[in-house]
Amino acid sequence: MSKKHNAGMFALSLGALGVVFGDIGTSPLYAIKEIFSIGNNILALNNQNMLGILSLIFWSLLSIVSVKYITFIMRANNNGEGGIMALLSLANRNAKSKYKKLFIMAIGMLGACMFYADGMITPAISVLSAVEGIELITPKFDSFIIPATLVIIFGLFWAQSKGTSAVGFMFGPVMLVWFLTLGALGVYNIIQAPIVLHALNPIYAVNFLTNEFSVAFITLGAVVLCVTGAESLYADMGHFGRNPIKITWFSFVFPSLTLNYFGQGALIMNDPNTIKNPFYMMAPDALLLPLVILATVATIIASQACITGAFSVSRQALQLGFIPRMRIDHTSENQEGQIYLPRVNWLLMVGVMSVVLIFQDSSALAGAYGVAITLDMVIATILAAFVLPDVLKWGWVKTTLLISFFLAIDLVFFGANIIKVFDGGWFPILVGAILILLMTTWKKGRSILYSKLKKESMEIGQFLKTMGPALKVRVAGTAVFLTPNPEGIPHALLHNLKHNKVLHEKVILLTVRFRDYPHAKPSNLVKVEKLTHNFYKVIITYGFKDETRIPKDLARCKKHGIVFDPMDTSYFIGKESLITNSGGEMSYLRKKIFVTMFRSAENISNQFHLPVNRVVELGSQVLF
Repeated sequence: MSKKHNAGMFALSLGALGVVFGDIGTSPLYAIKEIFSIGNNILALNNQNMLGILSLIFWSLLSIVSVKYITFIMRANNNGEGGIMALLSLANRNAKSKYKKLFIMAIGMLGACMFYADGMITPAISVLSAVEGIELITPKFDSFIIPATLVIIFGLFWAQSKGTSAVGFMFGPVMLVWFLTLGALGVYNIIQAPIVLHALNPIYAVNFLTNEFSVAFITLGAVVLCVTGAESLYADMGHFGRNPIKITWFSFVFPSLTLNYFGQGALIMNDPNTIKNPFYMMAPDALLLPLVILATVATIIASQACITGAFSVSRQALQLGFIPRMRIDHTSENQEGQIYLPRVNWLLMVGVMSVVLIFQDSSALAGAYGVAITLDMVIATILAAFVLPDVLKWGWVKTTLLISFFLAIDLVFFGANIIKVFDGGWFPILVGAILILLMTTWKKGRSILYSKLKKESMEIGQFLKTMGPALKVRVAGTAVFLTPNPEGIPHALLHNLKHNKVLHEKVILLTVRFRDYPHAKPSNLVKVEKLTHNFYKVIITYGFKDETRIPKDLARCKKHGIVFDPMDTSYFIGKESLITNSGGEMSYLRKKIFVTMFRSAENISNQFHLPVNRVVELGSQVLF
């Protein structure tokens, strides 16, 4: 293996450490504390229970993260891309029947909604749990925890528009120091009570679950906090690749987390009073302030990765038609993945701040976090069931046994969390219900509007045949008419003929399509069909992660004999004004919601990066 390859692998692994593992890497801040405080301290704090909990944590990390996600789920990639949208696309592609596709679409949208709910809770619980360490320095700081958390969160979201490239290079080294600190603190405390290493034996987990199952079952609701961020490994696979993530997890992150959890267990076994905040009390008093600062920086990095993940998922959802068009800014000239969505950013900030103000401390957030995480895990397993048979080539019997094993674990964890619906679990359910309503309304509304416009449009061949004589009056230049229906004449063209009574010398009927794969091949990006009367039908096909720069991609038509002069090309867009009425395929309330979303959508010229001084909008009213 060459030195260049090794250097590249090290750089990717260090980058993955900074971006991928921030969420799961900050779980030690609150997980052990929440496990023993769950259900008003129903779990007795003794050595036997501690060994059982540590064994559960170790085997949960091994089975869920190491086996489920890294060994199997990450093999189900969409041309190297991972995440809920990539998995949804793969599952939808493999489904044969209409009902399977509808089920996959519904479950995938629910997964995306849980991702957003998780995106609101992760920064809140992470930053809160880090800042709560200041009360150990002096109780006088207790009243500053909420204000300090809100200031940090505001600063984090305010900085998003600047891009992460300026500080991104620091993420890996900082998280390297963080995980080294986790491991070192763990070793320091394990030496004081090496008996905790017995918990590596799974018999302690089994005994814990069987001795008093009702208590153990409720406790599982907090144990799952140790695997928060497991979905990030899959979601960020497209940025770093499977191998760097796998190498970093097994060689560094997994050992560091295990040592820290076991170190906390050793500390508590020696002094049960440290259960109030075992993570910070692992450190000597002289190192407490530096540890609080380091933990705060680590949680900011974890939150940063969560926010950029929300931007990425939002762009994919936009391309696939789940949410309205919105402004997308690129914060780096070199990295395509570094994007900023102002609307998502500020809505997410309001959501995160609301979570902090509603729940007030990290312990109160544990129930909400658990529901979002476990439901996300269940959805990933269900979608994987449609994909893994093709990936593994095992056949349905072996694959079903594997999926059943994963699903059984996920459902047990989900069941342990859903009982906390009145103890914070209501929040992700409420967020998910609202987002599902909005996404399904948008998806259904667009489908109805497209069908209505298609029914009212004239077929291209009929138009060219009927209007042949009238099409002889032409003006110099090229006109590009955007239309979602490649077989019909766009309303904008008819309005232009009706009002201006002229056509350009060259007319392009342009349709933009988005597919369920990440990136379109350059050879398949543009298709051109020459029609009569100097009309051309052009179809541009993008993947759900592709840049949508129409002027740049239309230049590819040169090989088909169409040359675009930027200063002599006009873009015509139909601007529909929707008027709601009662009746039809949607309720009046959902119609009003759709119309509101439709009016708030970003201008299509911004989405497709059209030159604003070359765009002509022609409006029409549509009874919806």
